[in-house]
Amino acid sequence: MLTRIPLLLTQWLAVLPLPWLRAIGWFMGLMLYMGVASRRHVVDTNLRLCFPAWTAAERRKQTVLCFVYFAQAWLDRGWLWYASQEVTLKRLKIVGAVQELEGNAPTLIFMPHFVGMDAGWLALTQQMPRKCMTIYARQTNPVVDAWILKGRQRFGTGRPFDRTQSFKPVLAGLRAGEPLCLLPDMNYEPNESLFVPFYGVPAATIPSLSRVAKLGRAKVISMVTRMTAQGYEVEISPAWDGFPSDDLEADTALMNLRLQGYIDQSPAQYYWVHKRFKDRPPGQVSPY
Repeated sequence: MLTRIPLLLTQWLAVLPLPWLRAIGWFMGLMLYMGVASRRHVVDTNLRLCFPAWTAAERRKQTVLCFVYFAQAWLDRGWLWYASQEVTLKRLKIVGAVQELEGNAPTLIFMPHFVGMDAGWLALTQQMPRKCMTIYARQTNPVVDAWILKGRQRFGTGRPFDRTQSFKPVLAGLRAGEPLCLLPDMNYEPNESLFVPFYGVPAATIPSLSRVAKLGRAKVISMVTRMTAQGYEVEISPAWDGFPSDDLEADTALMNLRLQGYIDQSPAQYYWVHKRFKDRPPGQVSPY
């Protein structure tokens, strides 16, 4: 019951004008910043490693913004998943190389962990004619997990696959023309990862973007979702030239390099609350 109350509150707040909702998100973000010291330390450590030229004051400012954007994006799930289709169409804008999503060519979408990634997924499943797939990790709380899974399947054109399930149906769907969204920019499965630079720091990175692109004979594009005053802007990139190559490590390093460029445009909207540098190369200690 205690879990259902905040989820219902998020749904009820969806009827508020967006500026009001974002103002509540500001307050919630500030409370999270002040009250969750362990995650505040994680964000500050990540920013210190990735932006060494920033002063302590700049890191503190960006850390506060990280929590604010995180809270605002969480509240936005209310209108994303429960407001009318007219509201979501008005607030979600897909821009960039949208033509890359036309036709039925096998297409792999690099969707990094910006706070607005659920908005990007919803825009894709509502506004694009093709069915799409993604891989997701189950939430530890089954009530939250069911709530999120239901929201992500709102328009019936998205197929989320549990990352613990067989990959065969995902690969078959990709080859048949269903775009697949991958989010391989977190510190997962150290035994399956390569240490490649991320802002100059070795980061355990799963090389799945290159591997799946080869297996699926798919072109690779990126989709970056940024929060705006009007809602969200979902930017589609042109297909990546020469990707994948025959060098798995070089491909994975290139993915991180491209990700840096996306983050630099809106640093505080990236998911810095994750321990990106948790696993270290032999001989190095955790920075956290």
